[in-house]
Amino acid sequence: MAIIITDECINCGACEPECPNNAIYDAGQAWKFSEGTSLRGIIDFGDGETLNADEVQAAISDEVYYIVPDKCTECKGFHDEPQCAAVCPVDCCVDDENVRETEEELLAKKAWLHQEG
Repeated sequence: MAIIITDECINCGACEPECPNNAIYDAGQAWKFSEGTSLRGIIDFGDGETLNADEVQAAISDEVYYIVPDKCTECKGFHDEPQCAAVCPVDCCVDDENVRETEEELLAKKAWLHQEG
């Protein structure tokens, strides 16, 4: 699973600095795969799709903070629990019912986002 931020978000920003993958962005803020990861240049998603990691992506929400599902690993490999949910004062960082991933898939995503060498 990935984590989503619900519309109950009060835009306090407590979650953003806690994310080890830099997957959380302020409402309306554009994002890049290269931010907070080791991804640079052309990246391959393994399904034939490629993208420049430094290419600016449109904001997912212009109302509340949001989490990029392709960058969210639920903090697997970093922490025992999702840090955004742990620090959220209104409990609006919750499991995304539409994005289901196993622990192995989340750890593989973490390894892909933070490649060494």
